Amino acid sequence: MSTTAATPATPAQKKDIRPFSWRDKLGYMFGDWGNDFTFILQSTFFMIFYTNVMGISAGHVGTLLFVARILDAFTDVGAGRLIDTLKPGRSGRFKPWLLRIMIPVTIMAFLMFSPFVADGAYGTRLAWMVATYILWGSVFYTLINIPYGSMASVISNDPGHRASLSVFRSLGGTLANLAISVLLPLVVFVQVSGQSEMSGTRMMWAALGCGVLAVICYLLCVVNVEERITTPPKQKDQRQGLGRALGSMLTNRGLTGLIATALFMLVAFMMLGGMMPYMLNEYFNNGQLLSLVNFVGLAPTLLLVPVASKLAKTFGKKEVGTVGLILGVISGVLLFVIRTDSPYVFMVGYALLMLGVSALNILIWAFITDVIDLQEIRTGERNDATVYGMYSWSRKLGQAIAGGLVGWALGWIGYQSGGVEQSQSVLDGIYTLGTLVPALLLLVSLLALIFWYPLTKKRVDENVAILEERHAAAAASASEQA
Repeated sequence: MSTTAATPATPAQKKDIRPFSWRDKLGYMFGDWGNDFTFILQSTFFMIFYTNVMGISAGHVGTLLFVARILDAFTDVGAGRLIDTLKPGRSGRFKPWLLRIMIPVTIMAFLMFSPFVADGAYGTRLAWMVATYILWGSVFYTLINIPYGSMASVISNDPGHRASLSVFRSLGGTLANLAISVLLPLVVFVQVSGQSEMSGTRMMWAALGCGVLAVICYLLCVVNVEERITTPPKQKDQRQGLGRALGSMLTNRGLTGLIATALFMLVAFMMLGGMMPYMLNEYFNNGQLLSLVNFVGLAPTLLLVPVASKLAKTFGKKEVGTVGLILGVISGVLLFVIRTDSPYVFMVGYALLMLGVSALNILIWAFITDVIDLQEIRTGERNDATVYGMYSWSRKLGQAIAGGLVGWALGWIGYQSGGVEQSQSVLDGIYTLGTLVPALLLLVSLLALIFWYPLTKKRVDENVAILEERHAAAAASASEQA
């Protein structure tokens, strides 16, 4: 088995490579900010734009979103394999992809929210929606997100550095979420005859503005991030075939354990987000509190930013995530048991629940770099982008499941749409869906993290030492041959 798949920079190269610093962390943060200028834009406004502005049925929009997740199983893994097998560029293996794709992905986001065919035949509008969404999400967003996410594993091999990159990535996503969810509704919705409506023209220009900001963020990422671990691909006759590589990943307990942990955590997280409007508007009868509750839900991420990487370095990422999930489970169960009628008491419990979720979620991107290291130790090949592609698709699958689960669950409890006053049994069901059900999903995530995911702090430190020794030997061998 070859162990030369990844090597550190040569002594001559090291003179030109600066040490890991705040510059890398801020640059990596801007990369996720760039991603989320189109991703959060899509997740927030796509459904309402195509139903209210373009006149597409909600069923057709939902079908597209579901089918696209199946398609992503092929495009995410295919993009990862493509990136892993191509020769790196002058600036590294992953950074060149940001430069190649940043313009296409933002152009497609702009076209996706452009009402150019709003007055056309239904088939024309439907085809426009399908074509622009697939090109944006399953093609171009995949080709920029997979290399961006994989890049963290080659910026540094230090677990503490990788944890800080994960924290700053989460910070970038949170800031983008705040910017888009707080500011853009004020821009794209207008009052017409006393009713609030989305303006297709304003939405188009908002998408253009987000695209320009995304390009700026991608450039800031490329300029400030340094790829320090080189990963030259093997010759075609020496490397694993796709089938064998995927097979080795499916037997990698680090990857499968992470997928199970993240999948149930993500479904719980999105279930909470989907139920909050109903919880506030129906159960507590005060929909105006939704903005405050949304801020309460995002605040734990901001509070954890200064300390998360230090906690991970001291105690370990798995260990911090375990404690966080325990807190989340306990908070959700307690909220269910007390069944409070006070929205403010609920917010306290919700803040603790989200603090627990954030403890795992803010570090989750560093987990995948540890999994990539484990894959190299097991097979002699890093397969950074392919591993990340599989993980990325599992997250998209979780998002699709959560999106359907909220609607299905509301139907199961008998929720009546159209402003109808809900029965007490429905109100009780809403409260259960917003407290106990997420807690149970987090419990499954916790069990997967404890009993399935093997990479404790001790194991991660051992893996880093093994790879450092292998890479040093490979570099010495390459130097002798030169």
